[in-house]
Amino acid sequence: MSLILIIIYGCCLFFIFLYSLVQLSLVWTYRRGRGEEAFTGSMHSVFGEQKDWPVVTIQLPVYNERYVVNRLIDSVCAIRYPKDKLHIQVLDDSTDDSFELAAKSVKHWQEKGIDIVHVKRPERTGFKAGALAYGLTCSKGDFTAIFDADFMPYPDFLERCIPYFIQEKVGLVQTRWEHLNEDYSMLTRLQAFGLDAHFSIEQRGRNINQHFINFNGTAGIWRNTCIAEAGGWQSDTLTEDLDLSYRAQIKGWKFQYLEKLGSPAELPAAMPALKNQQYRWTKGAAECAVKNLPRVMRAKGIPWSTKLHAFFHLANSFIFVCVLTTAILSVPMLFIKFSDPDLGFLFKLASLFLLSFFILGFFYWTSMKHGQGERHKSFGEFLMVFPLFLSVSMGLSLHNAIAVIEGYAGRKTPFVRTPKFNLIEKKGSFLDSSYRIRKIHPMSILEIVLALYFLGGIGLAFYLNDFGLIPFHIMLFLGFGLVGFYGLRHAKIG
Repeated sequence: MSLILIIIYGCCLFFIFLYSLVQLSLVWTYRRGRGEEAFTGSMHSVFGEQKDWPVVTIQLPVYNERYVVNRLIDSVCAIRYPKDKLHIQVLDDSTDDSFELAAKSVKHWQEKGIDIVHVKRPERTGFKAGALAYGLTCSKGDFTAIFDADFMPYPDFLERCIPYFIQEKVGLVQTRWEHLNEDYSMLTRLQAFGLDAHFSIEQRGRNINQHFINFNGTAGIWRNTCIAEAGGWQSDTLTEDLDLSYRAQIKGWKFQYLEKLGSPAELPAAMPALKNQQYRWTKGAAECAVKNLPRVMRAKGIPWSTKLHAFFHLANSFIFVCVLTTAILSVPMLFIKFSDPDLGFLFKLASLFLLSFFILGFFYWTSMKHGQGERHKSFGEFLMVFPLFLSVSMGLSLHNAIAVIEGYAGRKTPFVRTPKFNLIEKKGSFLDSSYRIRKIHPMSILEIVLALYFLGGIGLAFYLNDFGLIPFHIMLFLGFGLVGFYGLRHAKIG
């Protein structure tokens, strides 16, 4: 039995190590290609006079967004583009008073000459994917930009993105997310820290080597023929954006990522809202892996290096299963190591995988130092943020691992939106919001139990006089404790 546990423990550590090596390769690519720009033209240089600019539809899929829907519509209507070339769709599935708020805003901008329509589907089928597909049936032009409710795009968004479509095989242009409320709380700062790494090293690193990247669901522009050729929006996964991205790139379409162009958005400030978002992303990634990974591996003409990166891209949510498994098994490992000294060489071999920690540290430090974020941070600040970020990521592993297993098993669940609270104008207001999730989820209790479990692991280290895993157990105790505590605090009624 001990040997079986060690094998499982070792396999999970090995996957984490391989994942970290792939991340290291992206760091190398990113640092080598940092500062390069694939194209620096303008709308005028590419398409000539404004009368020749292409018609663009902007889709705004919203559902019960009373706090931010007007802000979204106002910012999109302020985008600089010829009025006769711009078509805006508010794809509104709302069931509360936000529908009336959006209707008033739409009417206001219609009176100012903006071609904006308020679209209500007969039936809310397919959630966001269904809304986007429905909007395409009555869109105008050859290109479709998409913004979620929490975004506030810059006025020059279209002017800077559309010229990249001069290359006929470019099917998508994706921009980097910026953060409107990064400094709101510890939770938002840690989210920004993690997302910045994705929107610098991962997206840019893969794009430089022409590996597959993903549309991030918002703040990007699609060529409509690309959507159609790839099979359109499909709602059989929770990450319709990742799914369509892979289907399109398998078909030979090219994607362009613009790290230097940011699109500001609001980060979830409440732990239950963050968990909903994480659940959707991790389970959806697992569903997309089941659906698209075999297609990628069978596809002809795709380099082996691209297939390798696609594997770890689609399977990256499996990292949470590995983290949770190694975490839970790490306490029995102390007993096994103590009771069977003959297995000591295996534990020494496993210690090599500590390299994963340092590789990931280098990955996030590169993002923090060289990424296109709003400000560069010091190494001292990194040393404070990185361990806390890893701890909270570990604390989310129970919740996310369950989502991943459900995704692999094919268990279908509805698309649960991430509520937005307009925290730029109303700091602290999410505690009084009608969208606040007030129900205490049993998962928060389990996370507190796991925090106590790893506290026991810390005590066991002193009892057995074996301190090799104590930094790991301290981070796990802190991570599960924080995630469980904030889950209970933010859901508490009153």
